[in-house]
Amino acid sequence: MDERSGIFAGTNPFEIAQRWLNEAEASEPNDPNAIALATVDNDGLPNARMVLLKEIESDGFVFYTNYQSAKAAELDSAGKAAFVMHWKSLRRQIRVRGEISKENGAQADEYYASRSLKSRLGAWASRQSQPLESRASLMAEVAKVTAKLGTNPPRPEFWGGYRLRPLEIEFWADGAFRLHDRFRWRRDSGDKSWVVTRLNP
Repeated sequence: MDERSGIFAGTNPFEIAQRWLNEAEASEPNDPNAIALATVDNDGLPNARMVLLKEIESDGFVFYTNYQSAKAAELDSAGKAAFVMHWKSLRRQIRVRGEISKENGAQADEYYASRSLKSRLGAWASRQSQPLESRASLMAEVAKVTAKLGTNPPRPEFWGGYRLRPLEIEFWADGAFRLHDRFRWRRDSGDKSWVVTRLNP
């Protein structure tokens, strides 16, 4: 294995990912925590969309969504997913693939409570991924939910988190003449040690 130094230095990929995200927060103009989340449906047809990553834990990555959405159905069915974080300002990206589990306990409650009131009410009002008659009908639903739940709505049972525990993480940085630096961290399961390999660009 090549000696890793500079931005690639470290023995823990989650710490490296957090360090890169911290740097991006200082340089990226919008949503440095945005990830392109990839899933597959029951026919094996891929799907991708932008989602905001909310936590990098000691052994996983956590994001939140409506459990009745198309993405949730695909996550639940496959039990696996992938995402990429890309920062143009840093000319770096992180690719992650692994296993999915729900986070619908106290941690999800805490994150939901930290959101703005309008976002919390919006989670109740939106039937995510379902056909919508008009924006006016959505706003009417928001008003209805607001009148019913007031200023301290509880987290809906159909809304919560997902945790991706990676089996593979790749750190990529732009290089001159497209001779990029790539390091892949791979393990066979969540309780195994990481094997780090430098990849050709």
